[in-house]
Amino acid sequence: MRFEIPTAMKAEHDELHEALVHATKAAGQTGEAAKAVVKVLHAHFVKEEEYALPPLGLLPALARGEFEPAMKEVLAMTDKLAAELPQMLAEHKQIVAALEKLVAAAKAEQHSDIVNFAEKLMMHALAEEQVAYPTALLIGRYVKARLAASRIARRLPHTRRQGGGECRQRDDADRDRYARQMTADMPKAR
Repeated sequence: MRFEIPTAMKAEHDELHEALVHATKAAGQTGEAAKAVVKVLHAHFVKEEEYALPPLGLLPALARGEFEPAMKEVLAMTDKLAAELPQMLAEHKQIVAALEKLVAAAKAEQHSDIVNFAEKLMMHALAEEQVAYPTALLIGRYVKARLAASRIARRLPHTRRQGGGECRQRDDADRDRYARQMTADMPKAR
């Protein structure tokens, strides 16, 4: 299964990258400070696009109550994010420190467009910390819970048909219905 970064988030990343490239071309301390941001930001953006943001592409389907076992492939990304989260947050601190220097240089050299960009990128980092990363982690936990509920449902004893005494296994629809019941108390996005 392929997981895509939500279009709006990908577009924002591309826009921020383009603005940073523009800032590196500024003269004086502003351009130098922008180049310092590039040094700390590039590898971080690569990590985000590799494993932190693609899980968010499952949100619309999960919010509609859709689930399929192939979604378990997202767990490699969400588990990696969980393991790397302290490092990702530390990188955000380095990025913000570099951006603060960029803001100071851009203000001193009167590059208001670069000041606006740097402040926007700081807010972007905060939104990732407060929304994107936790949501990606919750997606992983939700997928794990649905998979566990599905495994439990498959292990349930046979049911008896009324009157005939014949045993039958729960079919896929029954298992899916049971899995939804098992996870009904989990919060859904609205």
